[in-house]
Amino acid sequence: MAIALATTFCGSVYAQKTDLSKKVSQYAPFTLTTNMDELSPREQELVDVLIKIASLMDDIYWEQSFGPDARKKLNRITDARAKEFAQIHYGVWDRLNGNKPFVDGFGERPKGAFFYPADMTDKEFEALKDPQKTSPYTLIRRDAKGNLEVVPYHKAYAAQLERARRLFEKAMELTEDDAFRNYLNIRLKALLTDDYFESDMAWMDVKKSNIDFVVGPIENYDDDRYGYKTSYEAFVLVRDRKWSDRLAHFTEMLPELQKELPCDPRYKKEVPGTESDINVYDVIYYAGDCNAGSKTIAINLPNDEDVQLKKGTRRLQLKNAMQAKFDKILLPIAKLMISNAQLKNVKFDAFFNNVCFHEVAHGLGIKNTINGKGTVREALQNQYSAWEEAKADICGLYIVQTLIERGHITDITVEDAYVTFIAGLMRSVRFGVTEAHGVANMMCFNYLQDNGAFSKDKQGRYTVNIKNMRKAVEGWAALVIKTEGDGDYKAAKNYAAKNGVVRPELQKDLQVIEKADIPIDIRYKQGRDALDLKANPRELRNSIRPTQTLKMRKN
Repeated sequence: MAIALATTFCGSVYAQKTDLSKKVSQYAPFTLTTNMDELSPREQELVDVLIKIASLMDDIYWEQSFGPDARKKLNRITDARAKEFAQIHYGVWDRLNGNKPFVDGFGERPKGAFFYPADMTDKEFEALKDPQKTSPYTLIRRDAKGNLEVVPYHKAYAAQLERARRLFEKAMELTEDDAFRNYLNIRLKALLTDDYFESDMAWMDVKKSNIDFVVGPIENYDDDRYGYKTSYEAFVLVRDRKWSDRLAHFTEMLPELQKELPCDPRYKKEVPGTESDINVYDVIYYAGDCNAGSKTIAINLPNDEDVQLKKGTRRLQLKNAMQAKFDKILLPIAKLMISNAQLKNVKFDAFFNNVCFHEVAHGLGIKNTINGKGTVREALQNQYSAWEEAKADICGLYIVQTLIERGHITDITVEDAYVTFIAGLMRSVRFGVTEAHGVANMMCFNYLQDNGAFSKDKQGRYTVNIKNMRKAVEGWAALVIKTEGDGDYKAAKNYAAKNGVVRPELQKDLQVIEKADIPIDIRYKQGRDALDLKANPRELRNSIRPTQTLKMRKN
């Protein structure tokens, strides 16, 4: 039963009809760890330094997500449950419930988060002449006279980035891998100049390091106003060599997989880079955007289309996070919603491969429209993220199907892949449709349902029709790739508005899942204590070198 809560917040009343204790409990706790004994003492110290850098990215993201003085705002929330929920969502807006506020006194979440002035009109933005206004690495602010101005990220967040610079220098001293050291050096320069191309290219060469580090302003999901601005985040990762070796041979197959896509040949003429790699990691620290609300379980970067065409992308599968979501969420949902006859087909290895090749599929398809409208990202604007996620979902499943049938994947069947995919959709549609992944999930689910890919029995459980599912997978993949290749913004927007929604029948199923108290997602216990890191042999403050002058590449 819902419980009404009331508490004082900065002179206003906090009122929430939903029991926040229950909402917090919907995020199952999970400790991020790995076998640290497999790392050398220097690598363990490196992990500690990278976590410190990541925490600075977390500070920046709090400002982007919750506004100036974000930490002070958080600390003024006196209700413990509300504060804990705000820490999960990096603010007082529930990301998985339409960004509805759960603390009074803040109002609705600003469109475009805090990248733009809340009172800025579209007309004002259009009138601003600065060409950097659409840069992924600038903020729009008002000057002393109230006029709009463009502020580069590296200036807006100079204090945090200066602290990060000193830590990067320490990390470069500690790393035992030359390619990773080179990446850290160039990535630092990128953070201090907002020019990321060279560091993205350098990251593509990090092939053998036991430690990896994704850091910087990367994804544009929070900018739901224009889709221009990127959010800061960081992942600290430890390679799982056994699983990485198992997947390595798929990289060479990318051009062949591109040719196999079930679409008009005009939409698959581009040849993906073959320097891409697929590797598996334990993730041991999340910070910023990737830690807000629902948690990322795989990474496909860089986003820069020029880098993708020259070198491809790197696909990083976060195996421990995947296992947590499978065990704590997907499998309990499957036991509730999948027919008894097909429950045996819900397997972690199928879930792992579906997610893995979702990331592979980001690098396939088409990056530039076929009719001169520029890149797909430019043409589809704020619709791009949803359609790109939709492409990755369905084309990834198509690739898994193809590789199973050709004998490259032998531990699961096509039926395993299909049934686990549907169970996975049942898990992910609970995230709602307020961001790109949610819209993509619903467009996919509704298309499959409309084309008879699955049915429901008298008990309300789902059964996949293998023959119909195959046809639906190919049809949806063709439609998504065509939509991207045509760059038809209006068509993309209209289709998503009509089909990227939760229909009443599915809503009833989600209510059944909710009553079963199955968690929506996970939240992390992480950091030094979770890893049981031993005290560093040297105090960090005594081993950081004085400020050095770095040569920067000009924009």
